[in-house]
Amino acid sequence: WTDRPVAQHMGSPEGYVLRAHIAFSQSALSKSGQKSPVAIGAGFITWGAASAIGKLASSSVEGIARQPEAAGSIRTAMIIAAALIEGFTFFALIVAQGAAKNA
Repeated sequence: WTDRPVAQHMGSPEGYVLRAHIAFSQSALSKSGQKSPVAIGAGFITWGAASAIGKLASSSVEGIARQPEAAGSIRTAMIIAAALIEGFTFFALIVAQGAAKNA
């Protein structure tokens, strides 16, 4: 997806990760203009979540391809797991944002 302009990614899952990373990185600038470790942490949070959901989706599609009759239960488990990953990610980003405000 790197060969397309950034504006084309804003509606895709990669775009959401990119926007979150940009927003938290810009808000975590210190008074000297340097990015704080909180911004780097926010980047790692979003990267980890995107990697986890990508692996989850990949494994789910592979499982559905191997056993199509179990597609419903695999899809349900995938959605629940993705929601848990997203919830943890939002919590971690809120904690990082709070740490940036206190820094």
